[in-house]
Amino acid sequence: MLYTVLRVIIRGMLLVWRRWQVIGLEHLPASGGVVVVANHVSNLDPVVLGCALTRRIHFMAKAQLFKVPVLATIITMLGAFPVNREKSDRHAIRKALELLQSGNMVGVFPEGTRSKTGELQKPHIGAAMLAVKADVPILPVALKGTRGMFDKITVIIGEPVYMPELWRGRPGKEELEALSQQVMDQIANLMK
Repeated sequence: MLYTVLRVIIRGMLLVWRRWQVIGLEHLPASGGVVVVANHVSNLDPVVLGCALTRRIHFMAKAQLFKVPVLATIITMLGAFPVNREKSDRHAIRKALELLQSGNMVGVFPEGTRSKTGELQKPHIGAAMLAVKADVPILPVALKGTRGMFDKITVIIGEPVYMPELWRGRPGKEELEALSQQVMDQIANLMK
């Protein structure tokens, strides 16, 4: 309920204040698990992404955010769950896989942190690994204009990336790195 109410209010604010535009919504799978990946330059990115997509999204969020009591309560109610970025967080991986296998969407910023320059950074393999293990597609999304206070925000949703050849086997690190880079290249193309 809170997710829906906040989404309606914030969508209205983004439309009036930031003149936002969502392109490619037809690429969003109507059902089933999906790993949503996007570039990350602003604290506003998860909010914008959650408002742009018509399905609820559960974000992997850095564990430090859950140490602030009020913020932890709010983001937990909105479906976020903590991930320790310093090590392989098996609990967060299990939680993400459970959500994906139950037909939910999980949001991941594969760069691991916000880009201070706005340039895309080298992706980590976590999003690719989750998609392969859960046998779900990756949905690349480009976010433009989320930094600052007054720029127009544009959300561009790309076509889902399906990986049946990886689903059948047990991909190694190199294959997951290649898939991660392929998705980041798609995000770069969407940003042009």
